[in-house]
Amino acid sequence: MRRFRLGLLTVATLVAPCGAMAAQPDTAAKVPDRPVTGPPPPPAADMMAGKPRLFVLTDIGNEPDDQMSMVRLMVYANEIDIEGLVAGTSVWQRSVTHPETLRAIVTDYGAVRPNLLKHAAGWPSAEQLLATISAGQPGYGMAAVGRGKSTPGSRALIQAADRKDDRPLWVNLWGGANTLAQALFDVRAARPPGELAAFVAKLRVYSISDQDDAGPWIRRTFPGLSYIVQPSSQNGDDYAAATWTGISGDAYYRNGDGADASLVSNEWLQSHVRSKGPLGRHYLNFAFIMEGDTPAFLNLIGNGLEGHRSPSWGGWGGRYVYRAPAGEAHSIWTQGGDAFARTDSRDMVLGVDGRTHVSDQATIWRWRSAYQNDFSARMDWTIKPFGQANHRPAVVVGGRAGWAPIFVDAKVGEPILLDASASTDPDHQDLRFSWFTYSEAGYSPGVGMGDLKIEGERTARAVLTPTTACRPRWLPSQQPCASGVVHVILAVTDTGAPALTSYRRIIVKITDPRPN
Repeated sequence: MRRFRLGLLTVATLVAPCGAMAAQPDTAAKVPDRPVTGPPPPPAADMMAGKPRLFVLTDIGNEPDDQMSMVRLMVYANEIDIEGLVAGTSVWQRSVTHPETLRAIVTDYGAVRPNLLKHAAGWPSAEQLLATISAGQPGYGMAAVGRGKSTPGSRALIQAADRKDDRPLWVNLWGGANTLAQALFDVRAARPPGELAAFVAKLRVYSISDQDDAGPWIRRTFPGLSYIVQPSSQNGDDYAAATWTGISGDAYYRNGDGADASLVSNEWLQSHVRSKGPLGRHYLNFAFIMEGDTPAFLNLIGNGLEGHRSPSWGGWGGRYVYRAPAGEAHSIWTQGGDAFARTDSRDMVLGVDGRTHVSDQATIWRWRSAYQNDFSARMDWTIKPFGQANHRPAVVVGGRAGWAPIFVDAKVGEPILLDASASTDPDHQDLRFSWFTYSEAGYSPGVGMGDLKIEGERTARAVLTPTTACRPRWLPSQQPCASGVVHVILAVTDTGAPALTSYRRIIVKITDPRPN
């Protein structure tokens, strides 16, 4: 832990990795669904330094949205260490995989990489990314999993997780989960319980609902696995309730009241994405919604929200709570929550219609103008010189640059000065500042949720004054608590076209010295 001075209080940033989650699975080589251990407690935030690591399992080729998501992922390849791109199956594509589509997109990424390097560093070569492409299970669900059924994709996943690296490995399930199931099956068959537990502890799964029967098997059999999903039937009937549809599901799922639907229309995408160079040509017209799989990696993008550190924090990829939904044997990262706490998986957001909306989908669409503008600018990077494109501001708070969250210990009634006046814009544009409380962020059962007021919320220097360590709950008898947490977000937006936003997250732990 390093400490430094910020304004009126001491601020600490955590740099040591959190402890691994415990697990005690057995080593049977068959495919039972009996649980291998009890569930772990709510996981702590991942505080490892460095880019997030990503391994993608995609049913690309079944309809346009996976291909669209892959185009977006390519223009953020400098923000994320992409360690696997595996073509697999799902309920929508049961017996064929399309790694050739992945190779075509990555090849054209290679064509625009020289231009991307004019705008930022860290872009992997096309050859590096092509080496990560393979095929997973060739059949549907658990019928394609078992002894002797390993694939290049399942072996690549094991190899990535085994790599000597303290950072967790994010596994995105854009389609079915059976290639992940095969990897876990093989590791369980070959390793003693302690090594299996260490393997499972390295993984962070984000699943776009359940698109085969492998996901439920995995969750039953490996309860120590960190897993984000709204459990669902495999036929799509439950999709409209899922958080991930907030990316663009307004028209098709009719669940985006308050969102700006114009930013996810085929017309907007034609102008801002599809018309821009070799990568843009891979971006198809959507059949149902734009990029349904993209939320699985949006929180990995370096923008200052740092949503990958805990699903409870929220960010471009949505926000989740840790609980056991109906039909699940133990807690996972999912939707729902305790109404008594007045906080659950839904966000309360002011929509473009001027009304307040409360929904799971709002945890994503609240950021829509920012993530769409950012994508548009990055597509410009593929074809334009530096001086003709826009770039995000660099946020500096209290002398601290970068994306890392800032932790503050505070007391009720004592003000905190936060100074972001040293923030800059690489294109020398004027900057606009917005400080706001993300009141739902960080919620988990048993955690007190505090509150504070902000003065100067539209200026570079803001004063935060904690007002309570424990916000009102449904029943007065549930109060008070000795300490609580509130997340404050600083959004810094430039005046370019498109306007781009960077963030900084300040996490304030509030204590109340007064007797209860």
